[in-house]
Amino acid sequence: MTDRHHLLVHGGTFAAVGDGGDISGVRGGNSPAGFFVRDARHLSRWQLTVDGAVPEALTPVTAGDTAHCVLVPRGGRQEPPAYTLFREQAVVDGAFVESLRVTNNRPVPTTVRVAVTADADFTDQFELRSDHRTYAKSGAVRSRQVRDDGVEFGYRRGEWQSGTTVTSEPPPDGVEETGTGARRLVWALELDPHGSAELLLRVAARPHGVAQAPAVPASPAAAVEQLRALEDAFVEGVAFPTGWPELATACAQGLNDLASLQVPATGPDGEELLVPAAGAPWFLALLGRDALLTSLFALPYRPRLAAATLPALAATQATEVASRSVAQPGKIVHEVRHGELAHFGQVPFGRYYGSVDATPLFLVLLGAYVEQTGDLAPARRLEPHARAAIGWMLDHGGLTSRGYLVYRADQGGLANQNWKDSPGAICSADGSRPHGPVMAAGAQGYAYDALRRTAHLARTVWDDEVYAALLEQAAGDLRDRFQRDFWMEEHSFPALALDGEGRQVNALASDAGHLLWSGLLDKEYGKLVGRRLLEPDFFSGWGVRTLAAGQAAYHPLSYHRGSVWPHDNALITLGLARYGLHDEARTVANALVEASTATGHRLPEAYAGYGRGTHPEPVPYPHACTRESRSAATPLALLTAVGGA
Repeated sequence: MTDRHHLLVHGGTFAAVGDGGDISGVRGGNSPAGFFVRDARHLSRWQLTVDGAVPEALTPVTAGDTAHCVLVPRGGRQEPPAYTLFREQAVVDGAFVESLRVTNNRPVPTTVRVAVTADADFTDQFELRSDHRTYAKSGAVRSRQVRDDGVEFGYRRGEWQSGTTVTSEPPPDGVEETGTGARRLVWALELDPHGSAELLLRVAARPHGVAQAPAVPASPAAAVEQLRALEDAFVEGVAFPTGWPELATACAQGLNDLASLQVPATGPDGEELLVPAAGAPWFLALLGRDALLTSLFALPYRPRLAAATLPALAATQATEVASRSVAQPGKIVHEVRHGELAHFGQVPFGRYYGSVDATPLFLVLLGAYVEQTGDLAPARRLEPHARAAIGWMLDHGGLTSRGYLVYRADQGGLANQNWKDSPGAICSADGSRPHGPVMAAGAQGYAYDALRRTAHLARTVWDDEVYAALLEQAAGDLRDRFQRDFWMEEHSFPALALDGEGRQVNALASDAGHLLWSGLLDKEYGKLVGRRLLEPDFFSGWGVRTLAAGQAAYHPLSYHRGSVWPHDNALITLGLARYGLHDEARTVANALVEASTATGHRLPEAYAGYGRGTHPEPVPYPHACTRESRSAATPLALLTAVGGA
């Protein structure tokens, strides 16, 4: 067995299982092992033994909507396996289901003792991150109760309650204690000569705040039928490009992933919504920036994502100052979590507002939605929220006092609050970090676009010419300031950021491409930037690197200082097309489509910055989300930028 994990995802639920379908509870690879619902681990152990031994994987788990594997007892060449086990697993929202078929390979009857050891530790996902933090959980109590058809695990801490129920068909012959808190379900299966027997195991999670356990599908096949129906409905009606089959396949795979990455949210009037989660395994939750960019990429093809994301974010918009969550009136939320640690305030992410760019992107999406669909209702309904967002940009956001959107490192949360939010992501070419407040270049482009689009809404939907003129003036002034303060003449390229003293943070970074997408740069500057992004130090052959190679700060396996991010490249490609650089846009789009073909038509969150000339396939970034909504929507953005021929 290896320590690889394979993800099964549906809504706010995912399972990470090993090559043989087991859950060991030990983190391996880049995934937290277990079955998770709403940020809590509802299965921490799920281990199969047959006749007291762990079988080996003849065919390891393969990727897909179900986990299939074939197992046999360990043995040698002179003794063929006495039996074969065919294991299949699937998840739906809140539930995990497994079928286990045992086949006798011999011409005589035999009895096989099958056991599944199960446990649920209800660990919060934040406890499983490799950040060396620990969290006190005083008064927490776990319970186990044997049922006729299985076992029920419970957890209580004050008012917080959750549970996991494991049942089987047929019921187990017994449920044994293990001395560790886990329980072992045991069956003695009598097999005819060359005969088979099948077990169906169902796991239902009851997260805190959810009144009823979910309906568990009758089998993994039934679970897959549910997911297929969801995916088919999501893809139906989208015209895929016929002249570029690889892009068409990537678009279809992306839409399928987006269908399974939707999580529940509520709107301003309590209405139930489904919005794109950021990604599995670590971010199967509503993240403002991620949901907004995903919705923007998908807007021409699936406007329903934007129609849900906008009211969901309006409902969580901040209305007061709260320093621990970095909330300020009018600010759009960065992250919404439902786990135990967020509930008790041990992490600030229940509603966390540490993002400088979610607020302008909210306005960009609102304006783009009206332009794309002609539907004015959201702009009318969300006018107070849009005006509050503009108010935040001008006031707390810093446009009036500093001339730019500005953020400060949050001691309990994120040091950087733009899209490159890892601690060292905003840096100079030599790797040194800025001190004090930071004004990131990309966020200024989003602010410019937000001001212009909201001015258009004010004039055409809200009938407020005075407000429209004010916003247009603010946008024009921002554009003039930016090109004066950020442009580095010696590089003919914009700085990555300004520090608190207004000094340029001079790393050459891919964020410049976002300025093309936003339209912030004059045409002459924009074309210089666009062509520069296609030079070899930036362009790896698989996409544009987050940081140009050759700088001291560059590292091909850094999260934000040399890796290649598909969604970053999607914005760059849209920006290149906007500035008329169509050949360059097609070059980047081709690179991403070929990368997706090399990775099973699914683009990961990021891959390494190694050049294609020496690495004929994309090198994985070791900690990337394997399913990420912005990456899933990237092929749709490429289709918008360059078409399908």
